[in-house]
Amino acid sequence: MISATQSALSALQAYSTKIEANSNNVANRATEGYKRTRVTLSENQQGGVRTNIQKTDTPGPTIYDQTATGLERIELSNVDLGREFPEMMMNTHFFKANLKTLQTADVLFGNILDLKA
Repeated sequence: MISATQSALSALQAYSTKIEANSNNVANRATEGYKRTRVTLSENQQGGVRTNIQKTDTPGPTIYDQTATGLERIELSNVDLGREFPEMMMNTHFFKANLKTLQTADVLFGNILDLKA
């Protein structure tokens, strides 16, 4: 069985990874051909949270751009800001909730130590 502290730390690391992926996607929104990074969470065998990081292979929109050799078809990024910002906000709230769990466990352990001492 996993303790509240271990569970919260595992979730904090997982949501930190998700926030980093969101930030990277937003930062590379204007990069031609960039593929969105998607992070999914699953249960670890020890009871914690495991992150699965994968690139989304869906094609981005294409445009024609003038180059030295003429018009070329260029694939843009497949990042949708309408998806990234709500996900980032949710991931931030989940991170804060797990941080609060860690703080509550710390207070609980402190109270137990005060009672024993």
